[in-house]
Amino acid sequence: MTSKTATASFRLRFLLGFLACAGLIGFALYTQHYLYLNPCPLCIFQRIAFGVLGLVFLLGALFAPRGQGGRIAWGIAALIPALAGIGIAGRHVWLTTLPPDQVPSCGPPLDFMMEASPLADVVKQVLTGSGECAKVDWTFLGMSMPAWSLAWFVLLALWAAVAAFRRR
Repeated sequence: MTSKTATASFRLRFLLGFLACAGLIGFALYTQHYLYLNPCPLCIFQRIAFGVLGLVFLLGALFAPRGQGGRIAWGIAALIPALAGIGIAGRHVWLTTLPPDQVPSCGPPLDFMMEASPLADVVKQVLTGSGECAKVDWTFLGMSMPAWSLAWFVLLALWAAVAAFRRR
């Protein structure tokens, strides 16, 4: 495959990754504003991870490097938010599977925590999870929204790896 063809293939894959992330965030906003499913703090962090991953995909598509080294660098840049999303969504899925007596108590709303505590404390508290993060309000094909997020993060991480690390 020529360098020009490899660049076009990389650009298309990263553009499709961006469109997937944009669609997922759009669906999350739809469920919030039209289905009235308010996001818990872990859901918000997953949206942030999808947003950062989508931004990396978009920038990678716009600046599609010709060389393998540049594609690898963009792949690593995409894997960082994808892996963070896998961790957050995995924690969220774990919370949803806990027996009711083991679910942590509900914490204060995220906006209050942001006003009252330093950012590092807020991140630590949110990633620990709370009772509202264990509640399952929506399922599709037997999977909760956090489970779908986890599946999408895994797929998008694999997608980025294929686009960036595949030998041309």
